[in-house]
Amino acid sequence: MAMEASEIARLIKEGIPDAEVVIEDLRGDGDHYAAQVTSASFVGKSRVQQHQMVYQALRGRMGDQLHALALQTNAPANA
Repeated sequence: MAMEASEIARLIKEGIPDAEVVIEDLRGDGDHYAAQVTSASFVGKSRVQQHQMVYQALRGRMGDQLHALALQTNAPANA
């Protein structure tokens, strides 16, 4: 079962309220997405910790409803 890009963005924003989220459907199949997530809550966190925060926000849907997510995270430039 595929996920809509808007659903992915909604879940991330619910889990990381200050996040700016850009989602791209890489294949047009609803299963392979790229996400760019920017959040001040990433300041001081390693890349692994940032990615864990995003995966936690997706509430276990990775590997089930969402097959692949190329993830890029960063803190805002002014943070």
